[in-house]
Amino acid sequence: MMIGYHASHEQFAPAALLELAHRAEHAGFDALMCSDHFHPWTSAQGQSGHSWVWSGALAAQCALTLGMVTCPMLRQHPALVAQAAATLDQLAPGRVWLALGTGEALNERITGKPWLSKEMRQQALLEAADVMRRLWQGERVDHTGAFELRSARLYSRPLLALPLLGAAVTEASARWVGSWADGLITISQPLPVLRRVVNAFEAAGGLGKPMYVQAKLSYARSEEAALAGALQQWSANVLPPDLAEGLDQPEQFEACAAKVDALQLREHVHVSADLQRTLHR
Repeated sequence: MMIGYHASHEQFAPAALLELAHRAEHAGFDALMCSDHFHPWTSAQGQSGHSWVWSGALAAQCALTLGMVTCPMLRQHPALVAQAAATLDQLAPGRVWLALGTGEALNERITGKPWLSKEMRQQALLEAADVMRRLWQGERVDHTGAFELRSARLYSRPLLALPLLGAAVTEASARWVGSWADGLITISQPLPVLRRVVNAFEAAGGLGKPMYVQAKLSYARSEEAALAGALQQWSANVLPPDLAEGLDQPEQFEACAAKVDALQLREHVHVSADLQRTLHR
């Protein structure tokens, strides 16, 4: 088992986040993960640095395993994501993994492209994963489909095979991810829901493959302060996936998140002022 630190670009400026990553490594965390966002979830979070640039800077300064959750098909072409990941692997050999997701309109609609249905995004993601793997293997790739690629070959390839995980938060998505991905990444949810997600992934081909859960913790000197911080920063992540994926502005998330109460939030975020209780949970 690995215990990792989530580098939240939405909350911290890039230089400050580098310092936090170093502190996490010194504290004994095994790994680090970040999300490839253009916007923060809400304006209150206030930041959203370029995760690839930032990860390159960190890779040269630490020995942590580095993970990236990204959507390689709308805002970004999969060939460019493959190149970025390969470069990162050369800076941190054997310490890099990617998790591919179908994305949110919050980040992907900025280029003006139409927001596709879930089914169309899943098909595009399958094509992207195939193209990325072929580029990493040194093939010269042509592709026509959800995106175009003409006679592309990656010259600075990964030194080791890069795991391609799939991101899923629902049972249906986890079942789909199990059919093609090298592993699963999901988020903390009420335990019965999380169990169904894991079981669906394993039943569809994921048995024995690595799984990662992003668990959110809001810790402060008092329970009241921890809860207030969680409500301000992470209420938007309690929204149902089918609603959240279609919102394209932080202000829309803020409006929906304003209806989230403390009871709902606590099902998704561990709120605590007691480290011992947190450790034993």
